[in-house]
Amino acid sequence: MLKCSTRLHECPINIGEVNMSVNGKCLCGGVQYRLSVSPADLAYCHCSECQRALGTAFASYARVAPDSFKWIAGQDLISKFEWAPTANRCFCSVCGSQLGVIVGDGDDLTWVGLGTTDCDPGTRPEAHVFVEEKASWHEITDDLPQFEEMPPESSEYFGRF
Repeated sequence: MLKCSTRLHECPINIGEVNMSVNGKCLCGGVQYRLSVSPADLAYCHCSECQRALGTAFASYARVAPDSFKWIAGQDLISKFEWAPTANRCFCSVCGSQLGVIVGDGDDLTWVGLGTTDCDPGTRPEAHVFVEEKASWHEITDDLPQFEEMPPESSEYFGRF
């Protein structure tokens, strides 16, 4: 029998203050992390790779500020899938939860999957990207900007996602 919890865990976050933190973990709880500041640049990605990696219509990712990420448990349980020459999708080798993406060298997440946070991360979605690849069975019903691929240079969102 599956049991789901709708209760949000408490996190030490105070929007508008410098000292914020957001905790997160995989489904089994073996891998845990902490962000010392709230993530930014949240986008819904509708690309086919995100759909396949997560088994959902889209991914909800936010950028992690440099030096704000810390693994607090289970780093030895993390597996990586080289998704692009400079990007690895990170997931728990026990339960399979995808935690986020590492871009470039290093072991800290560059983008965090917001479904893995324990509480409200203090950020809200800003746009939909790669909507030309969106699942045919999914309808976008909000008023956020939509981009066929990544935002163009002429957009205020260029270079953020």
